[in-house]
Amino acid sequence: MTFDYDIIVVGAGHAGCDAAAAAANLGSRILLITMDMNKIAQMSCNPAVGGIAKGQIVREIDALGGQMGIVTDMTAIQFRMLNRSKGPAMWSPRAQSDRMRYMQTWRETLDAIPNLFVWQDSVTQLDIKDNTVVGVQTALGVVFQAKTVILTVGTFLNGLMHIGKTQMSGGRISEPASFGVTEQLVGLGFEAGRMKTGTPVRIDGRSVDFSLTDEQVGEGDFHKFSYLDFSPRPLKQLSCWTLYTNEAVHEVLQKGLPDSPLYNGQIKSIGPRYCPSIETKIVTFADKMRHQLFLEPEGENTQEYYLNGFSSSLPLQIQLEALRQIPALRDVRIYRPGYAIEYDFFPPTQLNPTLETKRIKNLFFAGQINGTTGYEEAASQGLVAGINAHINVHGGSPFVLARDEAYIGVLIDDLVTKGVDEPYRMFTSRAEYRILLRQDDADIRLTDKSYRLGLADSKRFELLQEKKEEIERIVSFVRSYSVKPETVNSALEAFDTTPLRHGVKLIDLILRPQLDMEKVASIVPALKEYLELIPNRKEEIIEAAEILIKYEGYIAREKIIAEKINRLENIKIRGRFDYNAIQSLSTEAKQKLTRIDPETIAQASRIPGVSPNDINVLLVLLGR
Repeated sequence: MTFDYDIIVVGAGHAGCDAAAAAANLGSRILLITMDMNKIAQMSCNPAVGGIAKGQIVREIDALGGQMGIVTDMTAIQFRMLNRSKGPAMWSPRAQSDRMRYMQTWRETLDAIPNLFVWQDSVTQLDIKDNTVVGVQTALGVVFQAKTVILTVGTFLNGLMHIGKTQMSGGRISEPASFGVTEQLVGLGFEAGRMKTGTPVRIDGRSVDFSLTDEQVGEGDFHKFSYLDFSPRPLKQLSCWTLYTNEAVHEVLQKGLPDSPLYNGQIKSIGPRYCPSIETKIVTFADKMRHQLFLEPEGENTQEYYLNGFSSSLPLQIQLEALRQIPALRDVRIYRPGYAIEYDFFPPTQLNPTLETKRIKNLFFAGQINGTTGYEEAASQGLVAGINAHINVHGGSPFVLARDEAYIGVLIDDLVTKGVDEPYRMFTSRAEYRILLRQDDADIRLTDKSYRLGLADSKRFELLQEKKEEIERIVSFVRSYSVKPETVNSALEAFDTTPLRHGVKLIDLILRPQLDMEKVASIVPALKEYLELIPNRKEEIIEAAEILIKYEGYIAREKIIAEKINRLENIKIRGRFDYNAIQSLSTEAKQKLTRIDPETIAQASRIPGVSPNDINVLLVLLGR
């Protein structure tokens, strides 16, 4: 028995869901294969979306017509804009989600797409003919045929979990691992490796003394993830709570180190340096007497809490004993302990920028299979893989985002150019053009591209046009409208800024560090009346206009730098050189250029080990 589809997506985590939704909404016939239909879009670790740089990625996913931002807004139980004390390039949205409602909403979203079908099963083998994937075989013995296949298998490939000396096969707690695909791909010449990640204990909130914690309240302003949603948050908004470890906690953890899989040789794979386990923290930062923890609610109507900062694979009894040394948790009860998990990944330098593998045509990888970590990083890869898989089936130019266009572009370029030596997580510091890649303007950067592609719909495009027109109107008004000293000086003194000695344009007041659009509107009635005319999303539009006004010089300078670099992006070199035959290249450059086979001179320049002199050699050979 066989079934025929345009695209098969293997795995229904965050990468698989956005890959399947995007390709189906573009018009492809999709089969989404998952081992458990009740765990679609499961939040395997913390019940949160966004954060530093990750929040920008979610806004980009939404701007492109993806679903993660919409689902998060519908299921959020807390929202915060992080890094408000810094410039707008660093502002990063983050939301706590109701874990169960998040999965339910994703399931409803997928079920509502007519040409998207779901099959519950495990894929054991890919069908490959003439170096092209043509389908999959499953554990139930079913053969599905397809023109393209996207693997979004998360931590399930040969997954192995650790709690102390106890080892369990599985892709997540109480869920089986997947076998067969890694071995097949390695047999076809792919390079594979092992990575490790972990998750903390889950706590019964009824056993917590919240009077001994500090409350962290969410924000209730206009900010959200989706550019489409102006409605109030549908769920009750809840607080998070902060608390700290202490020396007594650390003593108990030290006692358990001989039984820690991380330190007794049981785990040999690569773990995330920037998100260390609690046992790694007490070893690496032995001089620190305490570490901050966060109690995060798992849902609107549950007592389950996630203890952020206490990831661990120590024995159950050690985890419990250590937790009870924290005053707020002295009587703590838990739902399950933390655990570590090892899984297979494939170094992403084996991929093209479209996320199609170089070795097998029409086979795409997205998510943790590429060595990344995080829901947001996975979903963005899924979106790009879904778009490009659809293009492979129906025709069109490859969809690739540049580093100055999106954090998604930075992410994928880093993966396919530099590879990974630890689970990859996005940071603002990875983006050299982060002033251009703000959370407020992802729609302005990306929605037009998606609309031309056919993914962003007309409603989204019309909202974008309205926003751009309103921003232009505001900027034009403040550039042309004049104010006189006698009308504003008393108010300026009250705002602790220098009075005017002569008339100025409104923009000159807005540019002052002590003032913003709201304060200026409060003392200039004409501006207040003008802003009141904005029909929709007033706060969002005013914020975007103000950022453009205040940071115009920085934005313009970064655009000039990006344009210079982009000239090198247009110089194609794939297939033009036998690098090993070029004597002037360094030995390391020959090896790296041959292995990665970069598309352009710009990509070659970002490969670690390829020097500026090596790039000059290639430019000379090209006659540049």
